Amino acid sequence: MSESWNKRTKLVHGGTRRSQYNEVSEAVFLTQGFVYDTAEQAEARFEKAGQDEFIYARYGNPTMAMFEDRISDYLGYEDGFACASGMAAVNGALMALLKAGDHVVASRALFGSCLYILEDILTRFGVNVTLVDGTDNAAWAQSITAKTDLVFLESISNPTLEVIDLKHVCDLAHEVGAIVVVDDAMATPVYSYAKACGADISVVSTTKHVDGQGRMLGGIICGPKDLIRGPVETYIKHTGGAMNPFTAWTHLKALETMELRVRAQAAAALDVAEALSGHDKLNVVRYPTHKAHPQQELALSQAPAGGTVLTIEVKGGKEACFRFLNALQVITISNNFADAKSIATHPATTTHQRLPQEQKDTLGISPGLVRLSIGLEDPSDLIADLLQALDQA
Repeated sequence: MSESWNKRTKLVHGGTRRSQYNEVSEAVFLTQGFVYDTAEQAEARFEKAGQDEFIYARYGNPTMAMFEDRISDYLGYEDGFACASGMAAVNGALMALLKAGDHVVASRALFGSCLYILEDILTRFGVNVTLVDGTDNAAWAQSITAKTDLVFLESISNPTLEVIDLKHVCDLAHEVGAIVVVDDAMATPVYSYAKACGADISVVSTTKHVDGQGRMLGGIICGPKDLIRGPVETYIKHTGGAMNPFTAWTHLKALETMELRVRAQAAAALDVAEALSGHDKLNVVRYPTHKAHPQQELALSQAPAGGTVLTIEVKGGKEACFRFLNALQVITISNNFADAKSIATHPATTTHQRLPQEQKDTLGISPGLVRLSIGLEDPSDLIADLLQALDQA
């Protein structure tokens, strides 16, 4: 029946498993392990667990299974494995699918922790990593070769909001048999185009738009069943990166309102970008589907909205930027994004602080760059707050 449902209906009902009590709201199973009627049953389950047969919470759990089914079906994938955080999901996907001697091609504009996994961890274990300008289709074509095993990228980069021609990259990768893993955090699950463009794996930080209210860390790896229930599940269940069942339960409840929240936030983000565009205290206003973004046409060809985040560059460098940040009254200073509360982040001194200055310069992470995550407040209040803070920059 669920195959015929529209996506918003899937967010409310997909993957539901009811206990013998037939509860309306999904049950949370806070248990580490499960019991067996006989020793023979235990032996059989360890040899091969069947549908809805569980062994240990690190391997799986009914609440986690509901969440995995619901979000993976929503994103268009066969299966998913829920993880303790977004970075646990990124690390799990890459470590599960790579080995010494493999070759990875990745976009250079990535979240700082993703760069750490690629440049420090994977290379330490003998994986060869090539970083490219993700906006340069020719660079992808030159770097993806017959020796490439995996391609990794952010569909929209954090924090500079570069947009990658995802179908072009997927086509190049699949021509040589490489797996494409996409970090979909900035695109949001609502506006994700990873599956439509051919990405094999979508990694989502559920801390962001799924939870969306600043409560829980989480992540999920979505993809074909043979990869998810093969190398991905094997790696994560043995290394301990599985999601907590209570987190899975809060995520299930949050999914019911995710489309409503994210669509409102994305519309507000575009309104804010329009209001700030051309401001004399700003060098740059960037939102993927706004006319001032250099890749607006590509962004609109892939999704109708550019997510819930925009970036601005305040003139006058760090000092002026800090005066602007400190003058904000509605928008809070923090380092998360996709919250119900609007958040301003200074990437150069927080999320990307560890990067060498040369790398920050290459990525466009300037002392004046601010990442603005737009929440659920009235957009007119956010715009007024930003304008009064810019007056003090």
